[in-house]
Amino acid sequence: MRKTVIAAFLIGGLLGVPVGIGVGFYIFPFVFPPAEATETLAAEEVATTVATGTFIHANPSDPVHYGRGRVRVTEQSVFLESDFEVGPGPAYRVYLVAADGVRTASDVTDSQHINLGTLRAFKGGQRYAIPAGTDLSRYKSVVIWCEQFSVLISPADLVPA
Repeated sequence: MRKTVIAAFLIGGLLGVPVGIGVGFYIFPFVFPPAEATETLAAEEVATTVATGTFIHANPSDPVHYGRGRVRVTEQSVFLESDFEVGPGPAYRVYLVAADGVRTASDVTDSQHINLGTLRAFKGGQRYAIPAGTDLSRYKSVVIWCEQFSVLISPADLVPA
């Protein structure tokens, strides 16, 4: 009987600790989201605007993965405007995507895209540098992508300036 109790505690501890840590890492951005971003663009960079767009809620039946707000693409960067907002989650990235009218995850994975970096905040103005030599005329969308789960969070169709 005593060995059974000890074995149960060991098994419970060996399974419970990793599960607890995993759940903790997953819910952390929901409980303690990063502060709102407050970056701005210099007037010189605004003057080099190539395209603009608006983030949308790609799947209205999914209340967790949403986005809204404007995006501006300049010759040097992708800028998420001050009204930008997405629902919190882990491992979000900002992608420039060649596909037009992105609405599903496969639209992103089946198309050429450039990972511009980790989303730094779930709200507010943020600037992401575009790699030198990128032909911006080939990219028709900016998306917020969850790299950990391969989920489309929010796309923005780009309209040339």
